[in-house]
Parts: sequence; C-alpha cells; structure tokens
Amino acid sequence: MLKNYFQTAWRNIIKHKATSFINIFGLSVGMTAAVLIFLWAQNERNFDSQPDQKQIYRLTTRVPSIGWVWESTPLLLAEAIRTELPDVQKTARLNTNNLPVVSLKGNLFYGKDYAYVDDDWFSMFNYRFIAGSTTAFNANPFSIILTKSEARRFFADANPVGQSLHIDSVDYQVRGIVPDASPNSSFQYKAFLPISALLTNPKIRANDENWDNANYITFVKLAPGVNMERATRKINDVIKLKGKASDNVPVSMISLSDMHFETEIQNSVFNHGNKNTVLIISLIGGLLLLIACINYVNLSTAKAGLRAKEVSIRKITGASRSDLFTQFIGESFLTSLVAAVITLILVRFFLPLFNELTGKDFDFRYSLPILLQVSGVTLISSFILNSIYPALLLSSFSPINVFRGVTILKVKDNTFRKGLVIIQFIVSVILIAATLVIYKQMQFIQQKDLGYSKSQVVSFALPFTINRDRKNALLKTMKQELLAQSAVQSVTTSNQPLVNMGSACSGCADWAGRDTSLRPTIAQLSVDEDFQKTMDLKMQSGRWFNRNTSDKHNVVLNETALKTLSIREPAIGQQFVFKGDTGQIIGIAKDFTFKSMHDKIGPLVIFNNADWRSYFAVRISGNHTREALAAVETVWKKNLPEVPLEYSFLDEQFSELYTEDTRTSHLTLIFACIAIVISSLGVFSLVAFEVEHRTKEIGIRKILGAPIKGIVSMLSADFVKLVFISILVASPIAWWVMNKWIQNFVYRIPINWWMFAIAGVIAMLITLITISFQAIKAAMANPVKSLRTE
Repeated sequence: MLKNYFQTAWRNIIKHKATSFINIFGLSVGMTAAVLIFLWAQNERNFDSQPDQKQIYRLTTRVPSIGWVWESTPLLLAEAIRTELPDVQKTARLNTNNLPVVSLKGNLFYGKDYAYVDDDWFSMFNYRFIAGSTTAFNANPFSIILTKSEARRFFADANPVGQSLHIDSVDYQVRGIVPDASPNSSFQYKAFLPISALLTNPKIRANDENWDNANYITFVKLAPGVNMERATRKINDVIKLKGKASDNVPVSMISLSDMHFETEIQNSVFNHGNKNTVLIISLIGGLLLLIACINYVNLSTAKAGLRAKEVSIRKITGASRSDLFTQFIGESFLTSLVAAVITLILVRFFLPLFNELTGKDFDFRYSLPILLQVSGVTLISSFILNSIYPALLLSSFSPINVFRGVTILKVKDNTFRKGLVIIQFIVSVILIAATLVIYKQMQFIQQKDLGYSKSQVVSFALPFTINRDRKNALLKTMKQELLAQSAVQSVTTSNQPLVNMGSACSGCADWAGRDTSLRPTIAQLSVDEDFQKTMDLKMQSGRWFNRNTSDKHNVVLNETALKTLSIREPAIGQQFVFKGDTGQIIGIAKDFTFKSMHDKIGPLVIFNNADWRSYFAVRISGNHTREALAAVETVWKKNLPEVPLEYSFLDEQFSELYTEDTRTSHLTLIFACIAIVISSLGVFSLVAFEVEHRTKEIGIRKILGAPIKGIVSMLSADFVKLVFISILVASPIAWWVMNKWIQNFVYRIPINWWMFAIAGVIAMLITLITISFQAIKAAMANPVKSLRTE
C-alpha cells in the first residue's frame, strides 16, 4: 500500500510538471537558505564546545576606577593559582602579542596565526593529535606543534614530526600535528610554541614577570562541583596574598561557553558573536523556509479543483478519507524529499560563497554530519508546514464545499491563500527596506568627512623588539630616505595608526582649575611635526608642533577634550601636565574620527615624544602606488633585512572596522532577493489559480467587448491590493527593527519615509511583472476556447 502511495505521488509530480517545478524550485531555494543560516546559527551557539566546557573559565581583569575590562592577566597569576588553590585542576595561558618571525623558503613573515601556550593547553582543550604528542613539546622550549594545513604548507606530504623550522633566529623542532581549528573554535591558530621559549628573551621575561603587566590570557579548569563565585573570591585572595600593586584590580571569570558572546571587554584577540544577530538571522532563516512552504500550500490548494474527479473516483471505488490523506501526505513528503536532495547539492555549490560572506570556514565534507542534521530538521519542518493543510483540503473534497468555497477548516480558500501571500510580501518588504537602510548607512560611513584624509596612505610599524636608541635612529633615517623618493609625497611617524586608536590613559592629565574628582579616560597620540600635513588634519585654533625641540613638552588637544575637561578659555598658552610632563596647550585640533563610528569621539591629547613612536604613515604622490610600495620595501630591507615588512593601507584599515556590518548588508541583500523570488512564485501560483477558475468569465467579458487592458487590470487589482496591505504592515515593523540596528552607530543616518516607499515600489513592480505574463496571456486567449473549457 505504501509503495502504491509513492508511485501515485510520483506520477502526479510528473504529470503536473509546471506545478511540480515551481514547488520543488521554491522549496529548494528556501531550504538552501534556511540550511545555510541554521548551519551558521548552530555553529555560533556551540562555540568552543567540548565535554567539560562548563568547568573551564577565562579570567578577566577589571579596572573599576576607569571602567576598563581586559581579557588578559599577569603571567605569574596562573602559577600562583595552580599552587595555592586545590579547587583549580588546571591552568593554561595564551600569548598572541609577540609575533614570531618565520622563515619559509628564504622568505620571512610574521606568524600572525601563531600562539604561545603553556604545558596544559592541549590537555585542557582536548586536542586530538594526528602525529606526535605534547611530551616532547613540554620538555623542550624550542618546540612547535603545527596544524595539518600549516604542516602541509611547510613540508608538503613529508612527515613533519622531527623536522625543523627557523623562527626568530632559532631552529624549532616539530613535535606534533593537530587538526585545523573547527569553525566554532575561538582558537583559530595554525601553530603553537611554548611560552617558555618566549621567556628565554630576558627583556620579555623582565617585563612579563611584573604583576602590573597583564599580557597573558589565562584559562582555569575548576574541579567538578566547585562554585565559580567561590573560586573567584579565592583567586582574588591569592592576588592580595601576594601583596602586589594589582590589589585594587579585581579578577572575575567567564565560562568558556559564554565567552563567544561577551560584550564588555575593550579589545579581544578572539572573534566574538552577537546573540541578537544570531536570533535575528535565525528568524530570517525560519521566515524564508515558511514563505517557501507557503508557495506549496498555495499551488496545491489552487490546483485542488483540477483533482476533483480523481478524488471522487477514488472515493466511489472505496477509498477512505484517511487513505486519501495518506496519499497526499506522501505526495508532499516526496516533493519535500526531492527538494531536500537538490538542497544538499545547492548547499555544496554555494558553501564557498557563504563562507566568504560570513567569514567562516565551513567544509562540506567535515560539516556533513551537522549539515545532515540541520537538513533533516529543515526537511521535517518544511514537510509539516506544507503537507497538513493541503492534505486535509484534498482528502475532504466535496462538490458542495467547492461551490461554497469553504474548506474543512471553515476558512475561505481564496482569503486564506491571499493571507499567506501577504505574509510573504511582508517579509520581502522588511528585507528590502533593511537592505536600503544598511546600504545608506554604509555609504554614509564611507563618505563622511572623518576630519583627515585616509586615501593614498600606507602604514607600517617598526618591530617592538628593537631597543629605543636604535628605534629612534631608524625613525629619522628611514623617514629621510622615504622622503627622497619621488613617489612619496610626505612621511610622518606616530605611536599608533590613526584608525581605531586604542592607546588611552586615565588620571594621567592635570590642568588649571581641574576638579580633583575628575579622572577622564583620554586617548593619547604621539606624533611628529609632519603628522598634521600628512594626515590633512584641521586646526580650530593655535598651531601644530615646530620642528625644533621647543614643543617637546607641549600638547595639542582636540575639540572634545576642550569641552570634556572644562578647560578655561582661552585655552592656548595654558599649562597642561600629561604623564608628569609639564608643558603648554599650543593648539586645538578639530575633532576627527579616530575610532569606529559605533563609538563617540572622545577627548584626545596629542604630544611630541619620539620615544613613543614606532609607526610610519606614508602619503603616496598621485597614482604612483606601485613605485611608492617598491620604495618602502627598498628602504625597509636596507635598514631591517632580518625582519619581514608588513604594511597596510589606511582606507583598508578603516573598512575593516565595519567588516561585520558589511557582511550583514550583503547577507540581508541576498535574503531579500531570495524572499522576493519565493514571494513572486507565490503570486504566480495565485494568478494561475485565478486564471484557471475565471477562464469562462474572461471569455464572456471578451465577447461582450472588454479590452485586454481592462481584463489585465481586473486580474491584477486584487494582487496590487495584497502588496499594498503588505507594505502598510511591513513598514512600521521594518522601521522598528532598523531603528534598533542603527542605534549601534553613534554617527548615523536618519531613517526616512522614502526608504520604505522605495521598498514598497520595488515589491509592487516585481508583483506587476510577475502577474503580467499570466494576465496578458489570459486576456489574449481565444474566448471560444475559453468557453469550451470544462
């Protein structure tokens, strides 16, 4: 019997090719989008997942006086905890601040994806070794463990264990190979070196063994049943017991399972997610699946009348309602199953593009188990959504009900279908409006006057490992050599790039009339005399630094600092103490954006101290980018042949601040297009239904002289009304959602009514284009043939 149901279902799918194609295509597109979204969402929700995940915590340093929160702690804290607290089973430290210089085939590069870890790292985080082990790694400081892909990069298909790599002028021996990090791991590293190797450098050891320097990320694994709050108190007691200067800087803990979604830390070496974003994107995935299933329901119910004879004959020959219900359920399942198979093919094809859009690295082969789970859940969901109502309707067929237009659910068929189409277009209009708002905001960011010129500027930094005297000498020498190049317009040096400045201090400034309780956090920027010219900064009043040493102790403030610090006017000439250095305010620079537009411009002190500086910014002359980069490389190799050169363009650094926002805009645009395509199929199904059931009416109207334009308008009017209702419902929802989103930006565009009007016009045009083909075809049909139609 079951075989017969599926045979009958398959024959019906083959018989009604156009209907089956629309059903399967719509479901496949919707399911593909949903599967990819749910795959990403599940990945986000299961970050750093492992069996003992809830026992592992990362320590967090808090500075209550200035509101700073760091994910790093002092080097010595882990050892003190391990020694003093039996509640802590293991500790593991991570350092990514010190980038090793790696040699590969004579070329030097920084190991940006390399990390320094200690002995318990691999046991705490349950790494599976493909080759080698941690025994030799822990025993010898100059050891390295590579991921599978990094080992292949260096040694191709040869066995890497026991081989050597030249790093920081020392040969490191490969002790083990581990799999590449999964997409839902915070630790996206390609190689691991022992912290003991890092500490062989006397300068680094002396700096890091100071309790006031927090340069290491520390993880602890608590014993089963140990309370986190109690363990936190004991850790802080250990800090106090050591009697260090950090007594007033408490440490807290965050579990490994919560770390991915934390929001309060200032800066992080890990990529973090956003719970609200995961929720919203997951909801969009569910809605895309829903509107795809709506198409199936619409087409199935629209074609119900055509299957009246089939149902009647089956009932006359003894088929029960349950038999018919099972048959139509089987037909829905078979359609969903075919769509699911096509979905897996589409997922395989579009996965690289999806990886590029989301910044993830999902691999179809390795993600297949979870992919099958997600696809299975999606298949079952779509089957439930698109089977129950059509099966009830078709199995309960009765001529009387057909004449009345009422289903088993006592709802007007036409009204029900139109309601479903309204839901489809509500989703579509919301996504179109969201795309417009996001696009305008991103355009605003790119076009806004930042207060400086970011184009045609390349920046690079001197190694932090060189001593101060050599660094200061290189700053002067390399600057002069670069200025001698015709492709270079100007050169300046600073302590950090102008984009996304992170250096700041609190309670480090004093001035006449300061409220003693005021300890503001102030951004600090050390520059030379050419910085204003090179970056094209504007002055509100006063002047910039001179080339002589007379301005060594003086400062320039930005406009926000003048207001925030409540400095008396006239500010120029007033005494200003910064970090114990007494000088004068010589100028007020107009505010410029030195962080993301998600943040408000804060107070900034600009000073002239060469000891702080290590960054170069080179403005390129005209369109001579290639020549300028060649000049930079030549100057670098001449002065620092032992160190790799890494440079970046200022406008690219700026764009990187909005990587997540750009990804959101691209994903929203794609989702909007998918929703429109699926919704258009829904309208197409309703038009087909209308034309099918009004064939004779159209024929009679044509015989009585109705023009083609009038018939097309008659068939289109109802659908235009549906889209108009969708626009009215969707616009306030879209405004509320996008108003919430845009609050993340301090500097933002106003959300105007015309954005929703354009979204509505786009939806209306697509609807008219969709229905025009069917409507014109019906209006131009031969009325004699229409009247002969049974």
